[in-house]
Amino acid sequence: MKRLGFNQKEKTRTMNKIKLLFTAIVMLLVIHVSAKDYYVSDFGAKADGITVNTRTIQGAIDYISEHGGGRLVFGPGNYVTGSIYVKSDVTLHLEYGATILGSTNPFDYVKDPKVKWMSMIFAINQENIGITGKGTINGRGFITANNMMNYIHRGVYKDPLKLDRPNETNRPENIYFRECTNVRITDITLRDPASWNQTYDQCKNLYVDGIYVDSKSYWNNDGIDIVDCDGVILKNSYFDAADDVLCFKSHDANSICQNVVVENCVGRSSANGLKFGTVSRGGFRNFKIKNITIFDTFRSAITFAAVDGGIIENIEVDSVRSINTGNVIFLRIGDRWSKGKKPSMKNITISNVYAEVPIGKPDVGYNYEGPIEDNPRNISPASIVGLPEYRIQDVKLKNIEIVYPGAGNPLYAYRGTSPAELDSIPEMREKYPEFSQWKELPAWGFYVRHADGVEFENVKLVAEKKDYRPSIVIDDVKGATFDNVEFVEPESKGKEQIIQNKSTNVVIK
Repeated sequence: MKRLGFNQKEKTRTMNKIKLLFTAIVMLLVIHVSAKDYYVSDFGAKADGITVNTRTIQGAIDYISEHGGGRLVFGPGNYVTGSIYVKSDVTLHLEYGATILGSTNPFDYVKDPKVKWMSMIFAINQENIGITGKGTINGRGFITANNMMNYIHRGVYKDPLKLDRPNETNRPENIYFRECTNVRITDITLRDPASWNQTYDQCKNLYVDGIYVDSKSYWNNDGIDIVDCDGVILKNSYFDAADDVLCFKSHDANSICQNVVVENCVGRSSANGLKFGTVSRGGFRNFKIKNITIFDTFRSAITFAAVDGGIIENIEVDSVRSINTGNVIFLRIGDRWSKGKKPSMKNITISNVYAEVPIGKPDVGYNYEGPIEDNPRNISPASIVGLPEYRIQDVKLKNIEIVYPGAGNPLYAYRGTSPAELDSIPEMREKYPEFSQWKELPAWGFYVRHADGVEFENVKLVAEKKDYRPSIVIDDVKGATFDNVEFVEPESKGKEQIIQNKSTNVVIK
């Protein structure tokens, strides 16, 4: 049999590039933060929680940028503002006890003509910028979003009100930086945006360290969105979000999100934990993700979705703890908005994972729960699902233990494993990608379809109660290795735990 696996030299070169990137970004950012301090109060800003300081803060930023750069320091107090723009060589520094409060009047925010989104803090085509310190940015998004809803109902503001909420672009984020170079975000607390929380779009050399995010005051409250950026370090941060937590996107078919390091992060979500896409027009390349914890999360701990013509390649995920999460691993190629481009996913390694999937809804009691219409159902397996013409390639799963509740009941909902029954599972190529999109799948542990070169090494799958389904189903898989794969399921003696359909070159050790 031809040996499965990766080009080790290529992989080593990729990891070395990421290490060099890490060092380069840190050096660049250390250089640009040592500058003169200016206190925003000296420009006349009021920290009374009432005065709207938009023009004052903007004037201070402009002055500092025009006079060689420096830090605009916010002392303790509450500074209300609408939309402001950070300029080159300016860092907003929030001392302990300082809070930048978003105005609750939607008309205090602008929709930037380039990015076509609202935000409290913008930066467009700037360099050597940052937001630092032990203070807080609080968007007061629940109030602002509902005030916007009131204006829409009165006809003052036009919005389609899809899903009975204002469009994401018509609610202010806390931060939106676009096409900026050398960006440093450290130590701050981010709370309660009205839309997404913080977006870094086509930025280069982005460094995020030690931030605390509480982003669950309204719909679409992501933790962090990194879009088509090149050179990113994200580490030592905590996220509690109503929507996706660590969310990497690719909005531009001619761009790519690449050369990214994520380390030591904790997240909770009523959507996904670590997510690539959607949108995924250009793609994602050269990621090293290590030591993340996902808990109380409605959807998947790990979701990689290439459904809009983009690529996902050279991704290494190491050391994941997923507790009380609706699903663990979801790798998906679809054909939603590809417009003739060929989506692809290859060279993915996921290792050292411990996960527990609950029988019930994992985000019950949070402000904005995942949709009830996805339940009830038998518990879905982890899945690796391509398309017949766009196959997922070279995925290695190593040192993984997943504890499922089991208890799949054929009288409740049934999905069989005969060739005809497996062929009846729809491709759903244009469907928005979620692990639950098929409702019922024929395995309780892993479902793999339209994939080449899949390796399971030291994988343990546990079902706490007997399940009518086998643990693993592989369908139209070319090349699969199962090395030291263990199944624990009550009353399963003699049960065939790996079902193959239309698959070749399969080795079970």
